[in-house]
Amino acid sequence: MADYTAVKFDDLFTMTASATITGGTLVTASGNGTVAPSTTGDHSIGVAAHDAASGASVSIWPLSGYQHEVQVQTGTIAAGAPVIAGTTGFANTGALATVAAAGTLLGIATVGATSPAKVRFIGV
Repeated sequence: MADYTAVKFDDLFTMTASATITGGTLVTASGNGTVAPSTTGDHSIGVAAHDAASGASVSIWPLSGYQHEVQVQTGTIAAGAPVIAGTTGFANTGALATVAAAGTLLGIATVGATSPAKVRFIGV
């Protein structure tokens, strides 16, 4: 059997921004090697580590296994609630069964928040 080494095996990974990105917001793969701010229904891949202009490199924290803080889009996300992508890279929530079935579940809130505060969640 052949050996395998992951493409990237440290914490942060880097991609190219295909739109202006604000640090601390959720990002989604938008093309071949590019990311853009997540929007509702997206399958986010991580959280931007810093601001980046379109065409610039942006470092991304992966979702799984990390605790993140992201601004709540609107309303309140309670501790224990599912976290999904909202618009412009913000966090939102929905019914657990629905978001899990849709494949859009990003994590579970560990510290709730009301917009415009930041919800803390652990990525799944």
